[in-house]
Amino acid sequence: MKCGVVVFPGSNCDHDVYHVLKHLLNVETVFLWHDDADLKGSDLVVLPGGFSYGDYLRAGAMAGLSPIVDEVRRHAEAGGLVLGICNGFQILLEMGLLPGAMRRNLGQRFLCRDVHLEVVRDDLAFTSQYSVGQILRMPVAHAEGNYFDTPKNLDALEKNRQVVFRYCDPGGGPDDPNGSERGIAGICNRDGNVFGLMPHPERCSEELLGNVDGLALFSSVMKSAAAAMEVEA
Repeated sequence: MKCGVVVFPGSNCDHDVYHVLKHLLNVETVFLWHDDADLKGSDLVVLPGGFSYGDYLRAGAMAGLSPIVDEVRRHAEAGGLVLGICNGFQILLEMGLLPGAMRRNLGQRFLCRDVHLEVVRDDLAFTSQYSVGQILRMPVAHAEGNYFDTPKNLDALEKNRQVVFRYCDPGGGPDDPNGSERGIAGICNRDGNVFGLMPHPERCSEELLGNVDGLALFSSVMKSAAAAMEVEA
């Protein structure tokens, strides 16, 4: 298993993700510069959080035109795993690899705090170490995390089981910190190999940070990859 972390001008969570994959999970991990056209054999490609290109025009809009994006798209279309975190999720939306769009948070304020999430799917490569209905605590840090789409498209998203995480309160009741439609915090494509979420699992992946709810997301991918390799063998 090899992981590639894409670095855009303005990325600020690239080293955080690299640390989790390389030093906590002992997985071969490389940085991928946005101007490259080579994924260096990466099985998992991560688009990290930050403010790519300063979030000018619209969050993720300029990054969605970077040279490496074509390679990420080809990787995804071939069934390769792609994970977008916060700004990375916004970039996946701009690329069209995931449906919908992001608007400014309800209240027009930057949101930076822990939130709670309900696990909706546990059958993806990214969520196999969670359980449906499990409540997670993860930090968010965004100004444009208000997920939006038309009612028709949202219905299709639900029907196709593409909602992976929803915002909730600590007891699992409804909560919506940024105004996202239907409390959506993370979605996948129809094939389940592309996943984007606004909360930051890399910021809650070791005890030193006081919470390890995010580590299972990364370890899920590693265990799913190991299981797939055993089947192929």
